[in-house]
Amino acid sequence: MRLVKYDPFREIQSMRDQMNQWLGSFDDLAEWGSPKMFSPTCDVEETENEIVVKIDVPGIDEKELSLTLSGDNLIIKGERKTEKDEKKKHFHRLERFQGTFERVLPLPLTVEKEKINAEYQKGVLEVHLPKVPEVKPKEIPIKVK
Repeated sequence: MRLVKYDPFREIQSMRDQMNQWLGSFDDLAEWGSPKMFSPTCDVEETENEIVVKIDVPGIDEKELSLTLSGDNLIIKGERKTEKDEKKKHFHRLERFQGTFERVLPLPLTVEKEKINAEYQKGVLEVHLPKVPEVKPKEIPIKVK
């Protein structure tokens, strides 16, 4: 007779493996019934004169991107379209997001709306938001009578 070391988690792992075969990965269970959401990664940097936002959106055509400034929020919307012949292919893994996304970034301060500009290069959208110049308080002299 052979001795087998008891592992209380072996049964749990075995059950999880069986469930994964039936249902797919447990990580995807939360997304059943609703489409997976995509949120592109971004960096927000503040320099002396502006706020610079860099958003990674590789594989998305610049015509499919839009920027909106609403109050103190920068809203980035876009869509990565499905390739036409993908339905004919047999995939072993399909992880790249396809569909629409929306990302809302609260800005840390007020910017000059008329001077905002954006550039798209090598899959990175770079938005420059110039700061509103600070209004310096005017010192009022007090006259003594």
